Amino acid sequence: MLQEESDLSLLIAHIVQKLKGSNLYAQLERQAWTSLQRPEIKLESLKEDIKEFFKLSGWEKKLQNAVYSELSVFPFPSHPVAPPEHLKEPLVYMRKAQGSWEKRILKSLNSMCTELSIPLARKRPVGEQKELLNKWNEMGTDEPDLSHFRPVYAPKDFLEVLINLRNPNYENGDSLSFRTHLGLIQVPLKVKDIPELKDFFIELGLNTGQLGIDDSTQVPPELFENEHVRIGQKVLAKQDTAAAQQYIRQGSPTALRADLWTLILNISCQPEVKCQLMTSLILDVHQLPKQLKYPKEGNFPNVDSKCIWSSFHQDILYYEQLKTNVIQHDLLVDSLIYKDVKLTASNDDYYFVFEDYLYQVLLCFSRDTSVLGHFTYTSASPPKSYIRGKLGLEDYAVFYPPNGVIPFHGFSMYVAPLCFLYHEPFKLYQMFREMYVRFFFRLHSISSHPSGIVSLCLLFETLLQTYLPQLFYHLREIGAQPLRISFKWMVRAFSGYLATDQLLLLWDRILGYNSLEILAVLAAAVFAFRAVNLMEVTSLAAAEAVLADLSTLKVMPLLQIFLFATVT
Repeated sequence: MLQEESDLSLLIAHIVQKLKGSNLYAQLERQAWTSLQRPEIKLESLKEDIKEFFKLSGWEKKLQNAVYSELSVFPFPSHPVAPPEHLKEPLVYMRKAQGSWEKRILKSLNSMCTELSIPLARKRPVGEQKELLNKWNEMGTDEPDLSHFRPVYAPKDFLEVLINLRNPNYENGDSLSFRTHLGLIQVPLKVKDIPELKDFFIELGLNTGQLGIDDSTQVPPELFENEHVRIGQKVLAKQDTAAAQQYIRQGSPTALRADLWTLILNISCQPEVKCQLMTSLILDVHQLPKQLKYPKEGNFPNVDSKCIWSSFHQDILYYEQLKTNVIQHDLLVDSLIYKDVKLTASNDDYYFVFEDYLYQVLLCFSRDTSVLGHFTYTSASPPKSYIRGKLGLEDYAVFYPPNGVIPFHGFSMYVAPLCFLYHEPFKLYQMFREMYVRFFFRLHSISSHPSGIVSLCLLFETLLQTYLPQLFYHLREIGAQPLRISFKWMVRAFSGYLATDQLLLLWDRILGYNSLEILAVLAAAVFAFRAVNLMEVTSLAAAEAVLADLSTLKVMPLLQIFLFATVT
């Protein structure tokens, strides 16, 4: 009992500390001071009156959403005397493997610098800055020579590292419980079995209505879809993050998806007219007087200062400042981003039209130092660069790139599907950044987290081996280990493989369950769906050909059948 109280106290202190550094805290403090001028606030009942004011004015709900969001993102705080690396990753061998992988990535990056005689970063000449600013919205038309650049790594390189991952304590032990696992992943992590998955994904059950199934043309819309839309509108009206997360487990109506995802990730969302007002005021941050780059109340005459000075408008200015950094400085990773977009999204039938957006978002993302915050709860560490001649001296070190994330082949596909939902670059940017620091980073770092890529691979192989043993054994015997085919799907969260409408339905459930485990379940369901054809193949190439095109698959029927119908 005492331990539970201690853990709760630690958790509360952790959340309070996080919120104190947020825009919301400043806004709440300001609203509290403003409320003192209201006649209904009495000195003798000051605390209760302010609480009531916050409740009636909607600020209490915003605070609740912020707390809920923190609980969803950060792990529970560890014991005060536990070393800080335990918060990042409790297993030592996982931390060592991640560290070795990071050194390999940096070696590849440094080799590219040496071979091409290109600096990691340089300040752009004034003429180049003006040219980039003028073509900011048309960067897709630029054709830089990228022939000498190569991706730092591809998913298949990462898979080889995971395949060789071992727990040294387990290898020296007497336990044989895990040696019956015939897959490529040979680490003894706890993953869910089908009964546990059924309990976890209970809202996907056959008796629960689902968008992606019950909104089909064969089903009258009044039976499910219309009612589901009506409930979704009520959830949005209440602005309740927890309710939105629960609601979206049955899928989001297309018209409500952008707002629901914004609510779930606790991103500032204001009426469009305010956005247009602010945009017309600031025009371009490069043209603003110095005093307006960090605006204070009164800097915008004839405009309601309460409307302007909000976290929403701070976000616009923050995005513009990131854009300024892109304009002023050229980074080596910029070429990696260009190369990746050209190799992936630009060749995709769904996403090629968003090429300009992808450049804008990813280039700004690489400069965003706020992304570094997620390294407190991931096994990864941001790479450092040192001033020439000062190698190893921490006083002369900076994180490189500034956000600490080195893009790999396929990285831009994390952004591409979001372009269908958000049509203003800064909104698109906010959504991608939050999706990355909550979910996507786990898909390319080595950890024991249940949503980490190692656990997803193990879950996928365990499901196939347990519930489709003949198929698993057949593919293994012909040298077509299923994970070699499905890994690229999972590491990109199926982006670029599923049709966009189906991918968004899948990502609805990722947000709804705050988990990436559904990626492994879907990968296993795809193999189950194509099992008859796969049993006839005799090589890895033939198996890959059977599973080459997933664009015609319907996600929700596959998941429901695999979890609740076929498998027992």
